[in-house]
Amino acid sequence: MVVDMLNDFVTGALACDRGKAIVPATAELLDAARAAGVPVIFCNDAHRAGIDRECELWGDHAIVGTPGAEVIPELKLSDKDYVVPKRRYSGFFQTDLDILLKELGVKTVVMTGLHAHMCVRHTSADAYCLGYDVVVAKQATDSFTEEDYINGLAYLKTCYGADAYSNEELIQMF
Repeated sequence: MVVDMLNDFVTGALACDRGKAIVPATAELLDAARAAGVPVIFCNDAHRAGIDRECELWGDHAIVGTPGAEVIPELKLSDKDYVVPKRRYSGFFQTDLDILLKELGVKTVVMTGLHAHMCVRHTSADAYCLGYDVVVAKQATDSFTEEDYINGLAYLKTCYGADAYSNEELIQMF
């Protein structure tokens, strides 16, 4: 699962230099997953201007129909990938992500993207509560700060048993 690797999160309205840094590792992992037949699912913020609660906190970002809401080109969105738009932090909240995962026969979700302490955290929480095993791609996940990243990973491990693996380890698991 790729959370919020969108233009607005990497270079736009909520630009994150640490987000830029994980692009090569994320692209490597996605290429390996696709080659191994592992489904790639993008959980993307898709806000409505002027009404979404997250925009009250973070300002307008990832507004539906704008370039800021598009997956960054480096990740090479494929027509075989799945895209789940979300209007809240969790990729599961009032979306069809759970039924998609069930139809794909997914038992374990590999979390990548931004931010470990927010959207990745909330999506992981719902995944765990719905019975999925959660693992984290440590080279393909980050946050605004090192502290937020470390705290995010620690929380995922403590609350959901989510181990963090390197790309090399994950690719061997595929």
